[in-house]
Amino acid sequence: MNSDETKQKVISFFENIEKYYGSKTEITIGISNVKDDFDAELTTWNLSEFTLQRSAYRKKGNKFMMEGNGLYFEIDANSIIDLKQPGRNKFEFIEQYSETVFRITKIRFHYKY
Repeated sequence: MNSDETKQKVISFFENIEKYYGSKTEITIGISNVKDDFDAELTTWNLSEFTLQRSAYRKKGNKFMMEGNGLYFEIDANSIIDLKQPGRNKFEFIEQYSETVFRITKIRFHYKY
């Protein structure tokens, strides 16, 4: 992780994720070669929806994981360079996998409270 501030945001996110268990969850993933530009023309997108059932941290490989009905998803803790919260129950992780490969993971929880 890039900074101590980003690290604290990520830890806080996963320490508080249990409140979203049972919630419909949308994960939108974009892959781009430009860090700050996830424009539709430059990015490949994927959307998944599931009900969040559990989450964990996998020490072997340093991965954060989320799991639901028919879906298992991981975020590489070592590759996270930013975490933003653009709205209520909405989060955006940015990972850097090489000098020119970036992944944005947008997570939206349909949470009733």
